[in-house]
Amino acid sequence: MSDWETVTVLRKKPPKPSTMKTEKAINVARRQGIPIDTQQKWGAGSNKQHATTKNTAKLDRETEELKHDHVPLELGKLIQQARQEKKMSQKDLASKINEKPQIIQEYENGKAIPDQSVIGKIERTLCVKLRGKDRGKPLLFPPGAKK
Repeated sequence: MSDWETVTVLRKKPPKPSTMKTEKAINVARRQGIPIDTQQKWGAGSNKQHATTKNTAKLDRETEELKHDHVPLELGKLIQQARQEKKMSQKDLASKINEKPQIIQEYENGKAIPDQSVIGKIERTLCVKLRGKDRGKPLLFPPGAKK
């Protein structure tokens, strides 16, 4: 005997989260009126390695129209001279310190915002002091230190 009054409802399994990330799945969800939550993670898909500098925070606090500090032109000349003595191009130097060639170009032209970590990398790579009172003199490494 079969019961003719019983109703059986067949449903699909809910989609897995990995399949919901495709553009097709998102469009289907939009058509069905399902709420969609999208988020973009901070710095996702970019190659930003540097944190904001003190100079940026200082600028944000000011109400007057101020400008960022720039690298002195003397520093740019020192970098350029040391780089040319080592017979390196801007691209070579940039690849050795894991930066873009544009960064080296900005430092040499005096247009870059000073970043002590970048200046330190350039100093170690070129073996020339770029900061302090002995600018332009060879950088002396203590015995046993890596160059």
